[in-house]
Amino acid sequence: MSTLGLIGSGNIGSTVARLAIAAGLDVVLSNSRDPQTLAELVAELGPRARAATAEEAGAAGDIVVVAVPLRNYQQVPVAPLAGKVVLDAANYYPDRDGTFPELADGAMTTSELLQKQLPTSRVVKAFNNIYFLHLAALARPAGSPDRTALPIAGDDADAKAAAAQLLDVLGYDTVDAGPLSESWRFQPDTPVYTDAYATGLPFWENAAAPADAAKIRALLAAAQHGR
Repeated sequence: MSTLGLIGSGNIGSTVARLAIAAGLDVVLSNSRDPQTLAELVAELGPRARAATAEEAGAAGDIVVVAVPLRNYQQVPVAPLAGKVVLDAANYYPDRDGTFPELADGAMTTSELLQKQLPTSRVVKAFNNIYFLHLAALARPAGSPDRTALPIAGDDADAKAAAAQLLDVLGYDTVDAGPLSESWRFQPDTPVYTDAYATGLPFWENAAAPADAAKIRALLAAAQHGR
């Protein structure tokens, strides 16, 4: 791939964009407002970045990262993402997003909800379980002894392979957590959510700490529904 599309350019989206540019990729950023509101970020990122509408970012990306508040998931454009691998970084926070009964009772995961919104795309859960400052700090070249692993989940094997290849380029190993129905294992209030990548608690007040694949696998296995 050569171009990463970003629908949502907040903390996670902009951090992924920085990692992508550092890895030699082009990025097309978008948000829920006018592309001009991203002018400062684009200027910071340099010539490999440009701002566009969500539809344009989706069409331009070889892979597309969706990093929007869950309450806005139905605003993600469907047609430009047809046939594409879409990485879902959303989390469900009822206080922010309102109540989604199918999420509250565990009948669906957030990524299954997005997959329902994007029936012609191949959704992979990624980037949702790490604090954005730690995501920026922990990227390492392949083969580094302190390389960190991030979990992914998806229903399409080829899409997960593409996601793992992208994460490798960005500086991370991956752990396959299974299908989208198992992505609850790294949603909020599970052992691998945010705390796994920090030197102490609360995670947002502490430095980043590498977490290898063995640690992430163990934490995924320890996750319990309803935690």
